[in-house]
Amino acid sequence: MIQFQNEHFTVFESQLYKTTSVVAKTRDCIIVVDPNLLPKEVEEIRQTVNKIRGNLPIYVIYTHSDWDHLIGSGAFLDATVIASHLFAKVNQHDVIEQMKQFDDKYYLDRNYPITFPQVDIPISRERHTAKIGGTTLTFYQAPGHTNDGIFTVIEPLGILVAGDYLSDVEFPFIYDSSFLYDLTLQKVDTILNNHRIQYLVPGHGHIATNTEEIRKRKEESKRYIQEIRNSIKTDTNSQHLISHYSYWRELNFSHEENLALVKRELNNQKKK
Repeated sequence: MIQFQNEHFTVFESQLYKTTSVVAKTRDCIIVVDPNLLPKEVEEIRQTVNKIRGNLPIYVIYTHSDWDHLIGSGAFLDATVIASHLFAKVNQHDVIEQMKQFDDKYYLDRNYPITFPQVDIPISRERHTAKIGGTTLTFYQAPGHTNDGIFTVIEPLGILVAGDYLSDVEFPFIYDSSFLYDLTLQKVDTILNNHRIQYLVPGHGHIATNTEEIRKRKEESKRYIQEIRNSIKTDTNSQHLISHYSYWRELNFSHEENLALVKRELNNQKKK
């Protein structure tokens, strides 16, 4: 379904996990971010692109390599693909298998091939800039959730696409490193200072339309990480950190995974 729409861009929200996709149009190009998730949802995104593209080139940006953000890649095989340079090190077979297992579990059929995106423009530098006519894309490295995450700023539209950060329905899911996650969160202030951001689109949940809300989400994420570290150090229960989330029953598994990862990190620090 459409979560948000104005004359410049549309945010699509999947019925599953409130996963978001973006379609933006500038005078120079069409920009698609993380087309997902159910077959009819991907088809709606593709139809929207076909309706507005005219003769404009299409650029598809992938915020990170989690399967649910890549599952629509086969619907945009003619697009120029932008993603982290670390996509080259991802086990593509495993990611494709995750996609196929998901479709098999729910008997889903797609009218496009299940593929892993082949990256045309790899992002390897901090504040990497790509200019397409009057459109500027600025990329920031965003490790922590995964090691191959990127933040994307789309100008002149004032959009920050954050991938699986800064959600209002999820606490931080830490698959890579809590310390790198902290560093990524610190970049949010830098981005807000360097760019005129009007919109934040997280990978799951709802967009933010003001910088106060963006900073609030950043602080909530920082606080969560610090509090789980404190709970491990003091051997105290941390369930209160997630009890206010609407979907805490499902999120509890990810919270337990975070605790295990952070505990390993703290133990490794002690050994040094």
